[in-house]
Amino acid sequence: MTVLLTWLINALALLIITYLVPSIHIRSFGTALIVAVVLGLINTILRPVLILLTLPVTILTLGLFIMVVNALCFWLCASLLKGFEVSGFWSAFIGSILYSIVSWILSAIIFGNRSLG
Repeated sequence: MTVLLTWLINALALLIITYLVPSIHIRSFGTALIVAVVLGLINTILRPVLILLTLPVTILTLGLFIMVVNALCFWLCASLLKGFEVSGFWSAFIGSILYSIVSWILSAIIFGNRSLG
């Protein structure tokens, strides 16, 4: 049940960021559900590999380069799926940051203190 609720929260967070970042578009809630799954798979499979490959740069930037990796994963997801459009890298960068924040806030509201610790 928690996995399904988290999936719905992430899809809702994606829809919310389309209102916050005008250069990100999602066709429908169904598309947002698919994007949430694909983005989760990219973050589970590809992101750790990218972080490992970019470790020297990440260390030099004191971990800030991880935000670039997150943006690239977000942008990759948009390039793989129809109905999810991100117009450029900076849109992906801002969108990935806002997606994390909105998803965290929604999880904190729905799950309470369990998701904060």
